[in-house]
Amino acid sequence: MNPRTEQALAGIDPAYVEDLVTRALAEDLAGGVDVTSTSTVPADLVGTGAFTPRAAGVVAGLGAALAVLDVVLDDRLEVLSVGRDGDAAVPGTPVLEVRGPVRDLLTAERTALNLLCHLSGIATLTRAWVDAVAGTGAAIRDTRKTTPGLRALEKAAVRAGGGVNHRMSLSDAALVKDNHVVAAGGVREAFEAVRREFPGVPVEVECDTLDQVREVLEAGADLVLLDNMTLEETRACVALCRERGVLTEASGGLALTTARAVAETGVDYLAIGALTHSAPVLDLGLDLRLDTKRMA
Repeated sequence: MNPRTEQALAGIDPAYVEDLVTRALAEDLAGGVDVTSTSTVPADLVGTGAFTPRAAGVVAGLGAALAVLDVVLDDRLEVLSVGRDGDAAVPGTPVLEVRGPVRDLLTAERTALNLLCHLSGIATLTRAWVDAVAGTGAAIRDTRKTTPGLRALEKAAVRAGGGVNHRMSLSDAALVKDNHVVAAGGVREAFEAVRREFPGVPVEVECDTLDQVREVLEAGADLVLLDNMTLEETRACVALCRERGVLTEASGGLALTTARAVAETGVDYLAIGALTHSAPVLDLGLDLRLDTKRMA
């Protein structure tokens, strides 16, 4: 993998991204070739491709886009310039410029843009939520409501937008939700069952009422999820949790228009599933410029 690609991935496993990209390209080519580009573009034609925002926002997924180009162009890829995830997307100003055979650039174009536009959309939406609560001390946090196979990239896009990540998997932290409570016979019983079985794992417990919050605080919860509560209920629960030094997270029914009011209750996190499951794409396109010289 191109060293500039690995650098742009910023700690995301290159092998994971390469496998993802290889499968995406296989889906696009379906065992054949790019019949349009092969037919219309001379094999020796070289050009520069500029990945350029058409709308303002926040860039994310540059490493993933470069990985697509890496797989298709291999050592024929020349990276001329590349920005950083988290940069502002300015309409008309390229965030990534590469040079190589035009046929290959066009074959890679849509797969690279699919990832870049999707991930930039997540970063852009995240930034809107972060801006909405700026100065309150609350952080915007994602969930596991991610696209299967894209979690590491989508959560990186959340970070690029200024948000923070919740657990990456079911194994690195426990989140006791309503169905676990039903199965265990109560909220305290569910918490204590997790603590007995996995004593070293952080345990967050979803609560719907102040009484449930009292119960899980007595049991020793590390973090309390306040689900679908009113502002008044949230404030009361936050005050109770702060007395014990326990962090709180608001969830359910949250909207950009009310985010600041929720944050001002004193919660530590706002859990926003929409960051990854409902973010609109950010519009970017590939602008092609042909070289005057052909490949040797």
